[in-house]
Amino acid sequence: MADEETKLTNKKKKETIKPIVPKTAVDLQRLQYEKLMKDPDKNVPIPEKRKEWKPTDPKDFVRFVMGSSAGAGSGEFHVYRATRRRENNRTEYLEREAKQEAENEDYKKKLEENKLKAEEKTAKKRAKRQRKKQKKNLAKKKKELENKQGTIIVILSIPYIIICCKMYNVMHCMDGYFHRRHKRTRN
Repeated sequence: MADEETKLTNKKKKETIKPIVPKTAVDLQRLQYEKLMKDPDKNVPIPEKRKEWKPTDPKDFVRFVMGSSAGAGSGEFHVYRATRRRENNRTEYLEREAKQEAENEDYKKKLEENKLKAEEKTAKKRAKRQRKKQKKNLAKKKKELENKQGTIIVILSIPYIIICCKMYNVMHCMDGYFHRRHKRTRN
């Protein structure tokens, strides 16, 4: 009896664990996703970025220097070719690094220039908004003070300070000159 129950449970397990062969890329992706989501507490291995290839430094002392003397064997050509290939790879790497560094420098310089241009533009617009706001506030204050008669009006404007006396219809500017305003009729 117990043997029959274990056989049935084993049969059920085998039926549930049928291997699914993915037919499309979507199926493959779905299977991978389901595998990941079976155990959400399990850490997912994230591969690290591959290290960039770097050539070995040139040797300080070179044995078997190739010369133009007679008697070089046939094996020396292969040694020469290998050293030439290594040196060419090393110089290409150094040139590539220099080019990459120059491009990075140009990119950073361009970013700085763009940032400065944007800051200048925003500063200019900010100053314009502030001037407009100041002008609006001055007009509002001037209008309020013009409603009162016989008062001295002091207006702060950007170029210089203007002092207006409505009673005598005269403006005194900080540049030292008196300027006549439009004639006003007395009530």
